[in-house]
Amino acid sequence: MTHEPSPHPAPLLALDVVVPVYNEQATLDTSIRRLHAYLSADVRYSWRITIADNASTDATPALADALAADLPHVVAVHLPLKGRGRALKLVWGTSPAEVLVYLDEDLSTDLAALPPLVAPLLSGHSDLAIGTRLGRSSRVARGGKREFISRSYNLLLRRAMSVGFSDAQCGFKAIRRDVAQRLLPLVEDDGWFFDTELLILAERAGLRIHEIPVDWVDDPDSSVDIVRTATDDLKGMLRVGTNLARGRIPLESVYAELGRRPFAPPRPPGFFGQVLRFGIVGALSTAAYALLYLVLQSALSAQVANLAALLLTAIANTWANRRFTFGVDGPGMVKHQFQGLVVFGIAWALTSGSLAVLHAAVPHASAQLQLLVLTAANLVATLLRFVLLRLWVFRRPRVGAAPVPSTTSTPTLSLTSTESE
Repeated sequence: MTHEPSPHPAPLLALDVVVPVYNEQATLDTSIRRLHAYLSADVRYSWRITIADNASTDATPALADALAADLPHVVAVHLPLKGRGRALKLVWGTSPAEVLVYLDEDLSTDLAALPPLVAPLLSGHSDLAIGTRLGRSSRVARGGKREFISRSYNLLLRRAMSVGFSDAQCGFKAIRRDVAQRLLPLVEDDGWFFDTELLILAERAGLRIHEIPVDWVDDPDSSVDIVRTATDDLKGMLRVGTNLARGRIPLESVYAELGRRPFAPPRPPGFFGQVLRFGIVGALSTAAYALLYLVLQSALSAQVANLAALLLTAIANTWANRRFTFGVDGPGMVKHQFQGLVVFGIAWALTSGSLAVLHAAVPHASAQLQLLVLTAANLVATLLRFVLLRLWVFRRPRVGAAPVPSTTSTPTLSLTSTESE
């Protein structure tokens, strides 16, 4: 039997602890019973557990229904489509609880951190709360590969998106219901990037994010596709950064209702942030070029297909760097695109010229030598392209210069420092 959230919520429900699951038949029963025992013994607030099954294909749906029938204060919700973000949007968006919690099914985070996670939200002191595995007092047991990936991702996120929170992907988060109702409609991602996007928007809207250092033990049987997740996260950062720069996300209304900081434009990305954003745009442009070339070469000659793919990706690259890397909006797009094509021409001439010089000097150069020369030339061209974009195409006005029109079509918001213990 499937238990759905009641359309007429019972009063005084403090916590809804949501556990998204997908094909977790091996561990679901043990995890939910362990969570239920902890909440029954150690949490003084009213609570319920919601098992959010998102399109499992094994015995998980039946197990979820059995647990809901057997244990008090446990309900099961079934979604026809996959996606952790999709599951949280549905359950959080319909829950009657004052505070909405998200836990990973494997319960990698020590549950003793749950009361301090939700306390500042129940008191009204904070708007969101997250567990962090990167705090000084956090105790984490996981392999070196996952540790490196996690720290690299969060460093990239802080530099590229100028955020203050330390650990975006820890599966241990909570949010006040009124805040969720305002933010959830603005979050586009339905997968793994969901909670990162939620935190970025919350911080930009001037909301207070409370951080809790946690004890965390890695699940060696995790089925997360690291490469695919990393790729989706990079795409998500580019999308959110571009939408913020263009003023497409109406965060000012969230700030007006819930924000805790004075309204002010955010600081533009610094040098290191620009370098990281430039790298993200470059990686995506390279992938787009390869795809375009494969499509075009079936109908055009190799040289024409190469030139067309390069030109199209150069235009898209300039647009993305304008919005995302350097945060420029408003008039000047045509001028910037023309300058971007000039920069592209210089970089292309540098790489093509290096190859021509090599062939003149070494007529029968090996493929390995040609690749080495082209790699070196491309590195120089990439560096030159960044310098020209920063100092010429998207140059900022000098201090004391005459004022210029704002680079954002609508005001954005100051970043909110996170709290940690």
